[in-house]
Amino acid sequence: MRFAFKTSPQDTTWAQMLAVWTEADGIDVFESGWTFDHFYPIFSDSAGPCLEGWTTLTALAQATKRLRLGTLVTGVHYRHPAVLANMAAALDVISNGRLELGIGAGWNEEESGAYGIELGSIKERFDRFEEACEVLTSLLSRPTTNFDGSYYQLKDARNEPKGPQRPHPPICIGGSGEKRTLRITARYAQHWNFVSGTPEQFAHKRDVLYGHCADIGRDPKEIRLSAHLRLDPDRNYTKVIEDAAGLVAEGLDLGIVYISPPHDPAVLEPLAEAVRDSGLVS
Repeated sequence: MRFAFKTSPQDTTWAQMLAVWTEADGIDVFESGWTFDHFYPIFSDSAGPCLEGWTTLTALAQATKRLRLGTLVTGVHYRHPAVLANMAAALDVISNGRLELGIGAGWNEEESGAYGIELGSIKERFDRFEEACEVLTSLLSRPTTNFDGSYYQLKDARNEPKGPQRPHPPICIGGSGEKRTLRITARYAQHWNFVSGTPEQFAHKRDVLYGHCADIGRDPKEIRLSAHLRLDPDRNYTKVIEDAAGLVAEGLDLGIVYISPPHDPAVLEPLAEAVRDSGLVS
């Protein structure tokens, strides 16, 4: 397996995030870094500070040379998929082909309602998400796109220049819904992120995903499997490794370690040493 880290741009400062990313760029244990795509902090005081995810990610791309990078995950209802496709292509160019395109249907009612951004019912969210996946993949890989959906309509739409990754940056879909999320993942994604849960829950969701792959004749090995691992403020590195080992036994490919704010680069080398000593890294 491989390891990555995540610094959600909430309850932190730009200087703190930048310090973590520039330090991690020189530690080969970490293959990628991730942010999130929210405008309010989540699971904490929503009135706190929160840097916009894509702007932050673009700046981090310029501050690093090696790390792959992405958002876990972009809510497609926040931006028209044609706008998001242009953003993704530009960032893939800027980063020299290091972008991972993390996307999801969206869920945050508080910030959506505050900004007047329509979220919709669960069915509407996933109907829109499925259309957005088709629009994104087409705009990122084809010369022109025509699309006539319930939510999006495009006519001879272009997106140039495209990034260096072909046919497009890897698409990462996060979530565990068995009827829609995992079916859409099977059709469109190259990477599935399991947000959290036990190894047994991970294994069950993996099997559901593989069943959807079988239904459409897709090789499930084409989809990378990742999961969040949490490094709490008490910095229990041993627990991170134990949690990773349980998931690796069920086929985990990438462990993404969520580093709690305030972000401090001092956590990285002890974490990397624990990973090296674990024998989990391939």
